[in-house]
Amino acid sequence: MTQHATFSLSPTSEPHIVMSSTHERALIEACLKGDQRAHKQLYDKYVRTMFGICLRYCSHYDEAKDVLQEGFIKVFTKLSQFSHNGSFEGWLKRIFVNTALEHYRNTKKQMFESDIDAADEKPHYDYTLEKLSQKEILQMMNKLAPGYRTVLNLYIIEGYSHAEIAEMLGISENTSKSQLSRARIILQNEWIKMKTYLNENG
Repeated sequence: MTQHATFSLSPTSEPHIVMSSTHERALIEACLKGDQRAHKQLYDKYVRTMFGICLRYCSHYDEAKDVLQEGFIKVFTKLSQFSHNGSFEGWLKRIFVNTALEHYRNTKKQMFESDIDAADEKPHYDYTLEKLSQKEILQMMNKLAPGYRTVLNLYIIEGYSHAEIAEMLGISENTSKSQLSRARIILQNEWIKMKTYLNENG
C-alpha cells in the first residue's frame, strides 16, 4: 500500500494559497516523486475549498473532517491519473463530491424518502430559490434532510442534470425532482423565517 503524508486538520486556519499553473504542475510532479513538503503545500492550497464541499454534503463538522481526510487520501492515490487537460481544482472537486456521496451511501441505511408527489406542495407566496445568494443557501443547508441536501447540492451547486443525479445515486429522475422540489420549499420557508426575524429585530 502506498503511504501518504498525514496532516493535522485545521481547514479554516490558513488563507487560500494562489500559485501559477507552472508552479502547480511542478508541485504535482513533486508529489508524484514522494516529496512530503509538496504534499503539504498542495493540501494547504486546497484544504479550505475542499472542506467547504465536505460541509455542504455532511450533517456534522466531524463527519466533514472524515470525508476531507478520505478525499485527500484518494487525491494522492490517484494523482498520477490527472492528465493536466483541464482544471486541477475541478478534478479535485469531482473527487471530493464522489467521496462525500460514497460516505453518505455507506453510512445511511435509507438515502431517500419514498417518491411521492412533492411537486404538488406549492408555497403560498411569490418566491424562487434563485433570489437567495449562494452564501444564504449554504447557511441553511444543514436544515435539510440528507437526501434533500444531496440532490440540492448536485443540481444547484454542482450543476448536474436530474438524469445525471439519478445515475449517480441509483434513484429515478422523478425521485431526484421530488427531492429538489421539497428542498426548495424548505429553503423558501427558512428564508421567510430569516427575513422576518431580521425585519423584526433589525
